[in-house]
Amino acid sequence: MSEEDISNASDQVLVEQDYTLEDINRIEEFREALLHFEKQLLTVEGVCGAASEAGVKAGLDEAANKVNPLVHTFGDGFYTRNISMPKGQMITTGIHKKEHPFFVMKGDVSVLTEDGVHRIKAPYNGITKPGTKRLLYIHEEVIWVTVHVTDKKDLKDIQKEIVSETFSEMDKFEKEKMLKLMEEKI
Repeated sequence: MSEEDISNASDQVLVEQDYTLEDINRIEEFREALLHFEKQLLTVEGVCGAASEAGVKAGLDEAANKVNPLVHTFGDGFYTRNISMPKGQMITTGIHKKEHPFFVMKGDVSVLTEDGVHRIKAPYNGITKPGTKRLLYIHEEVIWVTVHVTDKKDLKDIQKEIVSETFSEMDKFEKEKMLKLMEEKI
């Protein structure tokens, strides 16, 4: 796959999703600001998080997982991740590679994305779009559940499949996915 093919696929992705130049700039600014905030937050004493090039490696920090217990469930072709987040926390999520459903089973949370701040109170469900990274403020203890299509059973393998290390990796993943879809249509 050449750089030109990836660039053309990128243009096609933007057309398919009807992004304006203003939307693209807003999304880029949000991504940069959130990553900067996350890196600064990691320098504060007592903050949990496993630093990576993109900020925090979601779900891979043992100290954070003790504060925010995870329950992993594996089924035939899917993986369910259940996280409990105590009141008063501020949490950043990983960069999601794939579209998947999420469910807020308990609690009250403010969620910041490139679309602004949304207050969510349980019960609630929604769809996470590829490229999403969130900043959460937990008003009341939250139980958040995600469901992912995968045949994998190893958590590190699943993490690689569903979470991107960086936005540039995510963008490349999306471009390659679009190219594959375009090739299938030909």
